[in-house]
Amino acid sequence: MKKAILLIVFFISLFFTSCEEVVDVDLDTAPPKLVIEASINWQKGTTGVQQTIKLTTTTGYFEDEIPVVSGATIFVKNSGGEQFNFVEVPNTGRYVCNNFKPVIDETYTLTVVNGGNTYSASETLKAVAPITRVEQNNEGGFTGKDIEIRAYYNDPAAVNNYYMYKYVYSNKVTSNYYVDEDKFFQGNEFFSVSDDDELEVGDKVELTHYGISKQYYNYMSILVSIAGSNVGGPFQSPPATVKGNIINTTDKANYPLGYFALSETVTEKYIIE
Repeated sequence: MKKAILLIVFFISLFFTSCEEVVDVDLDTAPPKLVIEASINWQKGTTGVQQTIKLTTTTGYFEDEIPVVSGATIFVKNSGGEQFNFVEVPNTGRYVCNNFKPVIDETYTLTVVNGGNTYSASETLKAVAPITRVEQNNEGGFTGKDIEIRAYYNDPAAVNNYYMYKYVYSNKVTSNYYVDEDKFFQGNEFFSVSDDDELEVGDKVELTHYGISKQYYNYMSILVSIAGSNVGGPFQSPPATVKGNIINTTDKANYPLGYFALSETVTEKYIIE
């Protein structure tokens, strides 16, 4: 009986082994699109003179490297016509400006010239409320047993404000982004909250609040809902295309990915106790 059972197991194993076959999946690759990462962030308490814009292109799903775009011309103008040039760090796709002048509620226009196309976008730099305190709650989350961090601020009254929150955790590779509007707490104290149910004593949390425009709030709301809240950044490739505010003035059908945004920001660092 034992020999018969062993013989049956042997033939079953042989059958499944012989059925294994390597399947090559032939994926269609769309033509590369330009990706413009143009977030001008002015950290409270700094001059904000140094800003960076990054150019890359989309690539195949299984590719390990993201191609950078060199040789472009990039500049930003304010409403008075003052121009701020972004010069590439050679062969990196990173374009740096060292004399930018951030002004709250000032409107700026981005221009990118690359590959015979001109890309343009306009946006207004928005203020952010200071963080007044950071608190730790050891009875947070759905279970009431998770460690939770809250960063409080006082929302300005009589003004419609929009916020983006970014949480970076030392125990995770990815960051957490989400957005908020003051529709239900205008003029009152409110807070952002961490979204990591695995925080432990000694873990480090870096949290940043951004003041953003209504248009950028709408864009990020869609992006976060598609990609999920636990994403590497607002410009990582989502499972669907989300058009930003940058247009191709040379060929409107060949639009880029990314967004031109300007924000005042405030950052706090916290160690779990």
